[in-house]
Amino acid sequence: MLPTQTKNMERTCNIDAKGRVVRFVTGIFAIIAGLVLAILVTQGVLSPEPYWMLVAGSIIGGIFAMWEARAGWCVVRAIGIRTPL
Repeated sequence: MLPTQTKNMERTCNIDAKGRVVRFVTGIFAIIAGLVLAILVTQGVLSPEPYWMLVAGSIIGGIFAMWEARAGWCVVRAIGIRTPL
């Protein structure tokens, strides 16, 4: 580890209030979509093999989007990609 690096690198806020709201709402919808998919899988409407990955991905992605909104930090912006919000 270099002397200028720290063990716990601090994340700086890189999204504004509008971006935070969009990420939070997106996270809520992703979690709801994951729960609806989970209900469809458990009721036998969808086959479980391919759809449990979508359920998990949707819920985990939604939680991560809500965390980004709370932290005010976007991983996509942090790696240098400019987003419109």
